[in-house]
Amino acid sequence: MTEMRPGRQIVHAPTFAELFTPKLVTVLKEGYGSRELRADAMAGLTVAIVALPLSMAIAIASGLPPANGLAAAIISGFLVSALGGSRYQIGGPAGAFIVLIGATVDRHGVDGMLLATLLAGLMLIALGFLRLGTYVKLVPYPVTVGFTTGIAVIIMASQLKELFGLTLAGKEPGPLFEKLAALWSAIGTANPAAITVSLTAIVIIVGLRKLRPNWPGMLIAVVAAAVAVALFGLPVETISSRFGGLTGAVGSLTLPTLSLDKVQAVLPDAIAFALLGAIESLLSAVVADGMTGRQHRSNCELVAQGVANIAGGLFGGMPATGTIARTATNVRAGAHGPVGGMLHSVFLAAFVLLAGSLAGYIPLAALAGVLAVVAWNMAEKRELWTLVTSSRGDALVVLTTLFLTIFRDLTEAIVVGFALGAVVFVNRMAKATGIERQDGLVREDRADHADRGDLAPFDEALASNPDIAAYRISGAFFFGAAATVGAALDRIADSHRAFIIDFSGVPILDSTAANTMHATLRKAERRGVKVYLTGTSAAVRRELFLHGVRPPHATYLAKLDDAVADWNASQKSAPSQEKPS
Repeated sequence: MTEMRPGRQIVHAPTFAELFTPKLVTVLKEGYGSRELRADAMAGLTVAIVALPLSMAIAIASGLPPANGLAAAIISGFLVSALGGSRYQIGGPAGAFIVLIGATVDRHGVDGMLLATLLAGLMLIALGFLRLGTYVKLVPYPVTVGFTTGIAVIIMASQLKELFGLTLAGKEPGPLFEKLAALWSAIGTANPAAITVSLTAIVIIVGLRKLRPNWPGMLIAVVAAAVAVALFGLPVETISSRFGGLTGAVGSLTLPTLSLDKVQAVLPDAIAFALLGAIESLLSAVVADGMTGRQHRSNCELVAQGVANIAGGLFGGMPATGTIARTATNVRAGAHGPVGGMLHSVFLAAFVLLAGSLAGYIPLAALAGVLAVVAWNMAEKRELWTLVTSSRGDALVVLTTLFLTIFRDLTEAIVVGFALGAVVFVNRMAKATGIERQDGLVREDRADHADRGDLAPFDEALASNPDIAAYRISGAFFFGAAATVGAALDRIADSHRAFIIDFSGVPILDSTAANTMHATLRKAERRGVKVYLTGTSAAVRRELFLHGVRPPHATYLAKLDDAVADWNASQKSAPSQEKPS
């Protein structure tokens, strides 16, 4: 929020209401009529058609009944839109969670997964009220590409069993190499009918995306596969043969088992849910902002995600977050505001209540085909190649995150990738910081050049007086560059009587750099060298003052020319003296 006054602009910190008022309230205050409702209803129906097969497929891939996915889409999805800080966000089960949820269910069962979902919701609310939403979005781009592509690889591997209709002797292993080995050993059990169904579903989805992009390809593929299985009696596994129908998709209120030992056991999983949920939801909101030119409220969004996960978990829903593909679909379908996302959940609930029994005919091979397409689209192939070939630093970050996601753990991948990204950034910033001598420049090369003569007066003084040295530091002067710049300053201070350091090219300076300047100043004082600091901003000057770099030990002036003039004036008025040895 800004306030204009003559000659200056005053920026006010946003109020609590501005940070945490849901976008639904903002949209309703702007005026909401029948035209906006029609737009939101059409968008909500469109998104529901996309979300229906995806919610079931993601739940099944996570080792859960499809009802858990639908409960998350209905309950959590409704609350994400109603309470969130984005106009267009669609909440629900996300493919990125498949790996985490599957591992949590294996370790702690469905009850442990639901408890971890509730804890993750509390953490997201805390992140929002602590106003940490802005910082969650600072995850480096190579890290997001790395873990997103890694998750896509794991999703694709997890669907191979259903895609080929394989029958395993025991439980399907989790680790990738063991999984692939087990699947390969069972290749003789491949079901031609399942392969035909899955390939047909993939062809329908991809074909309609190219020929009829506005048609709901995933739903059409799933319905066509279900009809074919029912009509021809194909020997493939369906939702009803494995899970039964969808009755009770939105169940009654159920509290998971609560105990200190149980909470401690699922806490790492809850942290992973919260971390990934925060990243995914805010990335999705940023995508929606880019498509619409709107501005989301990140902290409000995190609070809404937290409330939605708590409510969804209490009714059997799996973890939910903002979903990029469904949010983009909502925008492209012409949604006006959050009512579209709320109606998407209402339409899903209506389907479960009115036609839930029909979902039992859906073949699992068709849902595997849906997830195979999702995984292919999710893998950021072009972005991965660009990062790998652009620089060694980006390649290191993205490949480390990718391989840790596939072979170790998603949380570990994000943490290590973030740390590596920070190191790479510091290294680049340090290399971008430099120090160069300022003398002998022709006047056309200087922004403040004089009107006469080949050299500006400042440069003439430097050229004619070897006792003066002027150097300009450019770039961020911080701990990564402090040692290099400090060594250069120490060498320069050894051979001159007047030392000018120009900070006009320094946007920021940290405590390490300020301490380096203090050490240089002490050395210059011992040798009788006068130090001038020019072009310092208020923030840089404040940091230098805090670390003892202040008058009379150093002289602060606005420009290089002022420092040269002050030195010349002091030499004319002072008795002649020999240069210190």
